[in-house]
Amino acid sequence: MELPTKYSPTSVEDKWFAHWMSKQYFKSTPDNREAFTIVIPPPNVTGVLHMGHTLNETIQDILIRHARMTGKNACWVPGTDHASIATEAKVVAMLKERGIDKKDLSREEFLKYAFEWKDKYGGIIIHQLEKLGCSCDYDRTSFTMDDHYYKAVIKVFIDLHNKGLIYRGARMINWDPAALTALSDEEVEYKEVNSKLYYVKYALIIPEENDGLPNFENRKSKIVNQKWITVATTRPETILGDVAICCNPDDERYAHLKGAFAYVPLINRKIPIIFDEYVDKEFGTGCLKITPAHDLADYNIGLKHNLPIIDTLNPNGTLSEAAQLYVGEDRFIARKKIAKDLAEAGLLAKEEDIKNKNGFSQRTNAVVEPRISTQWFLKMADMSKPTINAQATGDVKFYPDKFDNTFKYWMENIKDWCISRQLWWGQQIPAYYAPDGSFVVAESKEEAFKKLQIANSKLQIEDIKQDEDVLDTWFSSWLWPIEVFNGITEPDNKEINYYYPTNVLVTGQDIIFFWVARMMMAGFEYKNERPFADVYFTGMVRDKQGRKMSKSLGNSPELLGLIEQFGADAVRFGIMISSPAGNDLLFDESSCEQGR
Repeated sequence: MELPTKYSPTSVEDKWFAHWMSKQYFKSTPDNREAFTIVIPPPNVTGVLHMGHTLNETIQDILIRHARMTGKNACWVPGTDHASIATEAKVVAMLKERGIDKKDLSREEFLKYAFEWKDKYGGIIIHQLEKLGCSCDYDRTSFTMDDHYYKAVIKVFIDLHNKGLIYRGARMINWDPAALTALSDEEVEYKEVNSKLYYVKYALIIPEENDGLPNFENRKSKIVNQKWITVATTRPETILGDVAICCNPDDERYAHLKGAFAYVPLINRKIPIIFDEYVDKEFGTGCLKITPAHDLADYNIGLKHNLPIIDTLNPNGTLSEAAQLYVGEDRFIARKKIAKDLAEAGLLAKEEDIKNKNGFSQRTNAVVEPRISTQWFLKMADMSKPTINAQATGDVKFYPDKFDNTFKYWMENIKDWCISRQLWWGQQIPAYYAPDGSFVVAESKEEAFKKLQIANSKLQIEDIKQDEDVLDTWFSSWLWPIEVFNGITEPDNKEINYYYPTNVLVTGQDIIFFWVARMMMAGFEYKNERPFADVYFTGMVRDKQGRKMSKSLGNSPELLGLIEQFGADAVRFGIMISSPAGNDLLFDESSCEQGR
């Protein structure tokens, strides 16, 4: 037999992986041995594995192989996440390329295309895991929209609603104008951007100083002694929804304005001057324009002072009919136009260049809009208590432990979770509505019909409609360590009792609240037990210049290409050699060469 002059990793690795699979070396079934279980953080079916996944999967493989070699019954469960917002956006884009508009499809037709996407990209991800040499039990491959998983999510929703923990209501939420859906607070990334602060003049009416109301026609010629109040804003397009101007009651500059009114520039709506301790006397001019429909703080002040709400933005980020001006214009185009028109009307005192933080959607990178919307929420305060205790007592340990305080602070200040999304790809909310707006939560339309008939005997089943929204992706993935073993749909089955709780979770620090905390909450709620003992946080993989890897920068190497060039072993060695626990790592392809 003639040996090749140069080692060819591809032929060797493919041969041995096929051998391992044929011998079922990675298959696990419950027996008398001690179980050692890891569930993979399921990658989104929106693409392929990147270097962050490579690091994560390699660490898990090291741990699972070590456990297997020391005689434990090692079970590593692979799978993928349906990633509702990101996947729907990708499917909509795919349809657009084919000349198909989502709005021309029925829900059922759209879902066929979405599953077509899932089958293609989900298969690529599993193939990549195999090429990387990951010793998963591939017979257990799970997906968060599998039939049993879908049923589990619906079952949990109904249970939590029956417990009074899920409610429906109109609240100020984060809105993604690109994906046209609500977001949870954790799905918003705040980035510092270059911005402008616009100082806008509002005409004042001070009762004791004015006889009658000013005539806003030909203001310059008729109102010589007009008095003004100047307000600083970074979002002049929202002026059209102003309902008040608010000053601090301790600010002597504005004490004489109690009982006074102002007029909204360009549209001349009369609004009151109000006073609240919330206002920072040092910021801008020391007074705020109050637009309850488009800012959380303004919304809360509006509730406190019983102010009206004028929503001047459409869901897609264009100005609505309520704005009166610039109707149908994109919010950022309208911003430039209103600034120009204010200046021409003599109502723009000055502009100032500043840096401020804007919220961006993690999924679409669109600038997020605060928006009042009727959504479904999960009460978190009581559910969070066992999780806080588990982390504080060391029942669940974090590696490195520098994340302990971050986790504790977030958990102790947790807000209710907005769990509904205005999408079609995901688990459809099991709420059913009668024509009068009344609704019930039920497993099926037939069951809902029976419940609704109690209040209305004349109701027909054709009259009721299921909620159009789906559940947040994380509302399914928080059940991952339980439902991959059918622990929700088949409580106390042999596998859930053997493999749960799992031993260790390896994940990125960026989803500590999205996923880690919520899995812990679900574990205590449905198994009365932690879902894992240890959590190992990986850092972010950056290029050798310290930049975040991205396709746009062209600095994100393609995993299969690296494996073909260097071999899976060399790639795994290359990323591990430069990986400090919990800290970002600088990856250079030369480390794969070193590994080879």
